Amino acid sequence: MPDIPVGAQIFDLAFHPERPLVFGGLLTGTVKAFTYDEQGNYEEKFSVRPSKRSCRTLAVSADGSQLWAAGKGKAIHTIDVGTGEVVETRAAAHDVPINRMKRVLPHLLASGDDDGVIKLWDPRKQDAVRKYTHHFDFISDFLWLDDKKQLVATSGDGTLSVMDVRSKKMEPVAQSEDQEDELLSILAIKGGQKIVVGTQVGILSIFNRKSGWGDCVDRLPGHPASIDVLCAIPSRYPNSQSTILTGSSDGILRAVQLFPTKLLGVVADHGDFPIERIAVDMNGEGRWVGSVGHEEVLKLTDLQEVFEDEEDENSEQDGSGDDSEAEGGGDGSDSDAEKTEQTAGPVASADVPPGNESEDDGGEGKDGSSDEEPEPEPRKRKRKKEKDPLQRRKKGRNEVEAEPAFFADL
Repeated sequence: MPDIPVGAQIFDLAFHPERPLVFGGLLTGTVKAFTYDEQGNYEEKFSVRPSKRSCRTLAVSADGSQLWAAGKGKAIHTIDVGTGEVVETRAAAHDVPINRMKRVLPHLLASGDDDGVIKLWDPRKQDAVRKYTHHFDFISDFLWLDDKKQLVATSGDGTLSVMDVRSKKMEPVAQSEDQEDELLSILAIKGGQKIVVGTQVGILSIFNRKSGWGDCVDRLPGHPASIDVLCAIPSRYPNSQSTILTGSSDGILRAVQLFPTKLLGVVADHGDFPIERIAVDMNGEGRWVGSVGHEEVLKLTDLQEVFEDEEDENSEQDGSGDDSEAEGGGDGSDSDAEKTEQTAGPVASADVPPGNESEDDGGEGKDGSSDEEPEPEPRKRKRKKEKDPLQRRKKGRNEVEAEPAFFADL
């Protein structure tokens, strides 16, 4: 897919949840929408300028019919996606510029501003339904935990906070200790049980919900610059529960596997321009990942090429060593332990052709036939031996020892 020129710096992007339609919020205050197809063709659908001030953040309704835009003008504008017109404006929604928005429920929208104030909005009402003032610096990102109906916010004041949207209290149910660094991005992994936070110094901080929100349980160094944005990959890819996309101020969009920590590759390169936002289309389950920086273009990268090419390469490498691996034969207990220990193994499942994915998904009764087992087991044993030292160190402790030269080759 060729880059889509937009004519100004892009602060945020959002995808329609069901259609190949992408929106961009620009420095000029303009909001642009583009349609695209699998052949790499694109076309501008509409361009509207609800404010002369910069548009910093966008959010899309659950059905994709409405788009909310906000930014330096302090107002929240509602745009009809079908017509491309502004249908409603909440003037002075915040007292200072709005930095981040997120739709958390069909009729609930969260917004955070430069002073750390968080507001909850019912789009059917003019005034905010809730206001939180416990942060004192800009709100950088939001995460929605649907199982608990909780909103998690990260802030430049070095803390994250958890708010129960069902409670009428104007205070969070939990707030972390000062992490002594700006928290810039947040993402859930491992089925929502662990939370990854990107920081200003390039460290990924891991919070475990079972251990509470007071402090992180792991700190994973490696990125050479700030981690401004995090994004999950589609669930159809192997190890999707522990593989994330990271956008850094060094201009590189990386695919990183956690537990064990491993750089899978570079997804997109924005040169010297910091990456502001990344997102995957079709509600996070699509083919394209969009990324924007300061170079006035919107990049759409094909995830199939990134992950499936890697699977093919790994499969070729594994195929050349089948004879030697077979000598390790009847030790099936090792591979079983590895499977139960983590869904994020050393990309073992990524090496299996699509038709054999069930063999690596947990070793359960689906693939009970004995002729299927010899192929995946040798691959796992080979990868287990290569990564064994790193796995041993982390097993049972939630610890990962990453070398300082984690991304040195990039």
